[in-house]
Amino acid sequence: MAKRQIPVIVLAGFLGSGKTTLLNHLLGRSGGTRIGAVVNDFGSIEIDAMSVAGQVDSMVSLGNGCLCCAVDTSELDGFLDKLSRPAARIDVIVIEASGLAEPQELIRMILASDNKDIVYGGLVEVVDAAEFAATRARHPELDRHVAIADLVVLNKADRIGDEARRGLLDTLAELSPGTPVVPASYGRIDPELLFDRKPREEDTAAVRQLSFEDLHAGDEDDDHDGHDGHDHACRDSCDHSGHLHAAYESVEFVSPEPVDPRRLMEFLDSRPEGLYRIKGFMYFGIAGHKHKFAVHAVGDFLRFYRSSWARAEERLTQLVLIGRGVDAGALRAALERCRIPAGEPLAQEHAMWGVLRYAQA
Repeated sequence: MAKRQIPVIVLAGFLGSGKTTLLNHLLGRSGGTRIGAVVNDFGSIEIDAMSVAGQVDSMVSLGNGCLCCAVDTSELDGFLDKLSRPAARIDVIVIEASGLAEPQELIRMILASDNKDIVYGGLVEVVDAAEFAATRARHPELDRHVAIADLVVLNKADRIGDEARRGLLDTLAELSPGTPVVPASYGRIDPELLFDRKPREEDTAAVRQLSFEDLHAGDEDDDHDGHDGHDHACRDSCDHSGHLHAAYESVEFVSPEPVDPRRLMEFLDSRPEGLYRIKGFMYFGIAGHKHKFAVHAVGDFLRFYRSSWARAEERLTQLVLIGRGVDAGALRAALERCRIPAGEPLAQEHAMWGVLRYAQA
């Protein structure tokens, strides 16, 4: 069985869009997932309570199982090698690109890497809703960055009115047709949109010290506005009818019957706008391909991973789909059509070609 590769997610966006705020949110909400945070920036970089001044050539522990390093682009390969070593026990790597970086160059470096322990995990482009027009005028290349993104985070979406937000969503849809756009404030998106969170390993019988995650959770539970407590000025002018992520919907699908790989790929190739994340396990039951296939999709990015079923593990397909404004019934109906009913012949081995295009070697 091939070793599971560590996904490397590129977090991009122009200066002031909220990349660091989003990264801090991911780190604070990582649960038991160990994140390797690579900050490709210049000047003073603040990550939670830690400040990294200038270019740092060593990794720093953030105290929650995560690691951080600030690097020059030329150093990226070396730090990816360090973070992907088994001793680091990293589950996912997030590269926060410089506000003036060309994300396509970072993607090229990841794809060209000889490191077999990592795999490109998608581009997340953070867009400042309040400053979109001004940013686009200063940096016309923003259009190109949005066009190649796998997921767009429309940050500070609470700072513009409903009509302006709808117009901006239409513009982003024109720039990158079919790419999911997640509205957010203060970079608060569900980490599950990007990676699987592991539960914390804790001795429930033991008394433990409060973690930063516990404190963040308390802050957000008490903060019904969805705004930081320091920002009093916006409380009267912003729409607080609910958190921007309140409209996220999770759809589950379970099938004990094998799934037809061709029908599944037809579904994945035509997945609707607003479907941000797909995760789970596939059971195809095809001779020569009786492995369990884990599926991971973020926006347009798609990857399958092969593993073996445990001896007593039930063979079935289990999927979770996360989206906004999606038709849950239509999604379930489409997945139902992927089933191979009892008595119907299983798909032939050559039907796996579409899946294997996206499978780890």
